[in-house]
Amino acid sequence: MSANAVFFSTPMPKIYASLPPKREELEEVMAFIFIGPTMPTDKDFKRTPLLVRRNKVAGALEWLKLNHVDYADVDISYENLKGYSENSPPVVVDFKLSSESNLHENKESLPVNEDNDNGVDSGECPFVVHGLVSADIENRTAKELRAIALKHLLNGKMLGIGHATAPESIYDNPQLYPQIFPWLFPYGLGGIGNEHGFKKVSDKARKKSLLMYHDKRFQLEPMFPLVAINHEQIKGSTTGGYLLAKKSNFPTISEHLMKLNRSVMSDLLERLSNGESVKPVSDLEKECFQIINDLDHVAHHVQGSRTNRKYMRNEIWALTSFLGAPSWFITFSPADLNHPIALYYADQDLQLFPKVYSKDDRFRLIANNPVAGARFFKFIVELFISSVLGYGADHLGLYGMTAGYYGTVEQQGRLTLHLHMLLWIANSLTPQEICDRILDPLSDFQKKMVEYLESVCGW
Repeated sequence: MSANAVFFSTPMPKIYASLPPKREELEEVMAFIFIGPTMPTDKDFKRTPLLVRRNKVAGALEWLKLNHVDYADVDISYENLKGYSENSPPVVVDFKLSSESNLHENKESLPVNEDNDNGVDSGECPFVVHGLVSADIENRTAKELRAIALKHLLNGKMLGIGHATAPESIYDNPQLYPQIFPWLFPYGLGGIGNEHGFKKVSDKARKKSLLMYHDKRFQLEPMFPLVAINHEQIKGSTTGGYLLAKKSNFPTISEHLMKLNRSVMSDLLERLSNGESVKPVSDLEKECFQIINDLDHVAHHVQGSRTNRKYMRNEIWALTSFLGAPSWFITFSPADLNHPIALYYADQDLQLFPKVYSKDDRFRLIANNPVAGARFFKFIVELFISSVLGYGADHLGLYGMTAGYYGTVEQQGRLTLHLHMLLWIANSLTPQEICDRILDPLSDFQKKMVEYLESVCGW
């Protein structure tokens, strides 16, 4: 991920001990704007996305007072509820008659902008925005776009949403996730690090249990997995980023650090951070490069970090040194869109299995539930290792006796997972032995290799 999930609380202008607030007080913090030449009609009110039905509000407040920890001491004001209408927005609609509308007999046909010819030729167009369109900005440079934005900032109007000066802590803050995702934690409890009613578990284990919740609400919320893994990366980077030096080299490195020319090192680091290819020329630059090579930034347990990938390569080299050259390179890509187990994991209705889904339904299920795709991928990969490779099983694998394997997971173009694996077969020939036997005209190996290739390749 290239961004961090940081959250700020939104300051409230007033904390209410009694809900809902009076309708007059609600107008101080909320605005609802109608754009058009005439006063909105009752039909327009019914189509607005902001209607407050007092019976629904009363039912929601009663449920929250009984069940939500943060609403236990709230007083429900049924007197204030009576001030809200059932069929109109909870704010006063103010309408000012423009001078241009007096020139039109049919006020409903008055356009908002006489010069605006943007729209659709046929079909419904339920929402129209009067402003910049793609034709106005698609050929603009970055500087021109910034100039347009600055002009709008200086001459136009904007809506600013303030927030607290300090971000919310992601450490020892069990109410953070219930506040971020109130629809996922309707009782206000059960957040990450919550110790009420059960023994404290690790954050990673708690997030895993939430993702496996029976109704799959956490799987289907697109932001929850992203925020959860990003917070794990932040914590891992904070606690796991440090410099490491070999014990035998520590006295020499410490001595060089004490005598280091800081200006030369700063210049080198600046050039390297800009992607420049730098070769040391002077003795001072060579000393700085030697220190950079001796020190290693350790964050290999931070998922997705460059150091993590570096340590994976080191592990592959170690296996190659111990077991020899790998015998096979395998790319493994399970077809989650067509497999009934993946669709079973993704579907919320688990009573009937297997089901017959259309192509669109299959795509929709997998795209909306990445956790189901990851569960299916893990299940199939473990089955492949145990049954096909025979690793840890009481039978030989398809390729022979597996001496070792190393697999890495990455996403493919459609954002699903696939596996790249190196496979070592016990007692297999080394590349040099294979080359010698193929080049030996008296060896049966050459003949058998040609026969094998002809049997698997059609001519």
